Amino acid sequence: MTDSKTLPGPVPFPAPADAVLSHRGVQVSGEQGGEGRKAFYIHIEAIPGKEQQVVQMLSDILACVEQEPATGPWYGVRYSQTTFGVFEAFPNLAGRQAHVEGGGGKIFRDVERMNAILAYPAHVYRVDVLMSKEVFAR
Repeated sequence: MTDSKTLPGPVPFPAPADAVLSHRGVQVSGEQGGEGRKAFYIHIEAIPGKEQQVVQMLSDILACVEQEPATGPWYGVRYSQTTFGVFEAFPNLAGRQAHVEGGGGKIFRDVERMNAILAYPAHVYRVDVLMSKEVFAR
């Protein structure tokens, strides 16, 4: 498993060494907050040997996100062999909620799939976007 001292971003709970065989698929932290630009940071830890299935899950989520007009920047990232993340931004609360109710949220609500590939629940952090650079330099 990944050494929790080297994990990027917030340390998920439970710690990776405390993998749970049966879990609820997702854990959510953070305040819903007031209006303004919103985002999710999602910390994902694969069961060793299930990393390719997590990559496929991220691909499936991206396919859903591409159909969501209120989902802006979306990134699926890999920190280590078993540690992944998603960062996705929305123009407002309604856009973030539409995403939760859409296909990407449905994938995370598939507890059977999540239990089969994740060491513990994906940890979804609700965050406010304070500032951003909207485009890549050319």
